[in-house]
Amino acid sequence: MSVTILGIESSCDDTSAAVIRDGLLLSNVIASQSVHEEYGGVVPELASRAHQQNIVPVVKAALDRAGVDKRDLDAIAFTRGPGLLGSLLVGTSFAKGMSLGLRVPIVDVNHLHGHVLSHFIRRKEDDEVPEYPFLTLLISGGNSQLILVRNYNDMEILGATIDDAAGEAFDKCAKVMGLPYPGGPHIDRLAQEGDAQRFKFAKPRIPNLDYSFSGLKTSFLYTLRDAVKGDPDFVEKNRADLAASLQRTIIEILIDKLDKAVKQTGVTTVAIGGGVSANSGVRNAVAEYCKAHGIKAFIPERAFTTDNAAMVAIAGYFKYLDKQFCGYDEVPFARVTV
Repeated sequence: MSVTILGIESSCDDTSAAVIRDGLLLSNVIASQSVHEEYGGVVPELASRAHQQNIVPVVKAALDRAGVDKRDLDAIAFTRGPGLLGSLLVGTSFAKGMSLGLRVPIVDVNHLHGHVLSHFIRRKEDDEVPEYPFLTLLISGGNSQLILVRNYNDMEILGATIDDAAGEAFDKCAKVMGLPYPGGPHIDRLAQEGDAQRFKFAKPRIPNLDYSFSGLKTSFLYTLRDAVKGDPDFVEKNRADLAASLQRTIIEILIDKLDKAVKQTGVTTVAIGGGVSANSGVRNAVAEYCKAHGIKAFIPERAFTTDNAAMVAIAGYFKYLDKQFCGYDEVPFARVTV
């Protein structure tokens, strides 16, 4: 008997809904919010209001594209956290209401688990998925973690950022350079035109497998501050080289700890996930590292790197099979680790 899951994602500023049947993706609809661009970052109140406007048409579009009637759903999976509480409340409340109306169970999903399990989303039956155990480098605006994945419900954080995440470093350094929000994609584009060896920035010396990017941000800021004193047009003249050098430094920090984690765990499969895994430099570096070390690499489709409901639906699908349902008294949470 087939199992059809509706996934709902509303942890930040993207409203998304997806339908998965027996692990196969039938639809994945995302409504992004452009209102935050003029503020240089996500405004929580505006985000939650936009979710309220978007969630009904987004869910309807997901069901229509999948060719699935809402009465044929077996469960509704939703992101319970971490994320912005106002945004999460919209998705959580909608999922509960729809569940009560249809009399089907709800499944709560950890947003970070969704990113890790995004590699199990299949478009066709013979799509390859990772074999347990595998190592995941989860990199986004809020998290930089190395996770040993033994099963869908058995994950161990081996290392995490002690301050800023890689995505924050990209976005905040981009802002200093006068680039629009979000800055990560602009850095990626410029880096492809620049000299990655032109500038040297500080790399933190953090023990074990933990990350730190605050020192790199400070080094980048001081480099620009000192150079602009002598040449007010310094940033404009060197924007591509600055972007390339920044991206190279972040990637070297990520790969260094990834290498240590691989040697420590002995895994033969590495996956990446999270918004920063859309960065072309990161994707190439991980692929090249894995090829050089005889390791299987899983690089996600870019559609599954940013916040999306397909990853929520697949995580919810696995929990549904184990009958791990959520009570209606459960509330969203803003912060948590894997």
